[in-house]
Amino acid sequence: MDLLLFRLYGPMASWGEIAVGESRHSANYPSKSAILGLVGAALGIERSDEAQQVGLQNGYQVAVEVFSTGQLLRDYHTAQVPDSAGKFVYRTRRDELVLGKERLGTILSSREYRSDALAVVALRALPDAPFSLIQIEEKLRKPVFHLYLGRKSCPLAAPLHPQLLTEQPDLLSAFKAYSHKPLLPRKQADGAAGQLIQQDADWLNAGGERYYYWEGEPQDFAQDINLIKHRQTRVRHDQPLSRKRWQFAPRQEHYFYQGGE
Repeated sequence: MDLLLFRLYGPMASWGEIAVGESRHSANYPSKSAILGLVGAALGIERSDEAQQVGLQNGYQVAVEVFSTGQLLRDYHTAQVPDSAGKFVYRTRRDELVLGKERLGTILSSREYRSDALAVVALRALPDAPFSLIQIEEKLRKPVFHLYLGRKSCPLAAPLHPQLLTEQPDLLSAFKAYSHKPLLPRKQADGAAGQLIQQDADWLNAGGERYYYWEGEPQDFAQDINLIKHRQTRVRHDQPLSRKRWQFAPRQEHYFYQGGE
């Protein structure tokens, strides 16, 4: 199989879970909606462009290798926003504060983030994919829109370093073949295939443990591991249905844990 791998790292990330009331929880690994949102932003697809958004949603499968889940960070968040006034649309934050001054109210929420989390994502194109992996790789290097990790307040802190790996026997082989670059801007040699730079692993406290999540068939992950006994299959509500209406559907994904030495 052909796969496009790239890494996600930042001082803060927020991988949204189901929102309940004022609580905005974050998972400890990237959601499919966040990954496709980042890819869409790199390609220059507007959130309001439902046709192209649907193409992204139906054209790709994702897999994730987690090196560090980071530290949980909670923020008590307040924001002033005007309530809705018919069909009037506030175009900017200034419009909200000036034109909607008389309608301002305060929204309270508790938001979760993951601090210093690192993951590598594998993107697989399905037969009806609207963009080739080569096209996506080019745009990840020179994105059209600003890229962030789940929320606009969570920018990337290191290059994505996308790598297109062709004719891989399975997902695990591709993850092990990914060439890691130093996270810190220092003159360090690249890591061994599938391994972090030792200095990066030390300050991220990333040992030998790995967490893998993927969609598709269980055997897509590895050919020489008994996945019947050593995997879980779960449901996650992060399949985008509509970016305009913030609607998501459940999807099935598999989970495999690889312990450290």
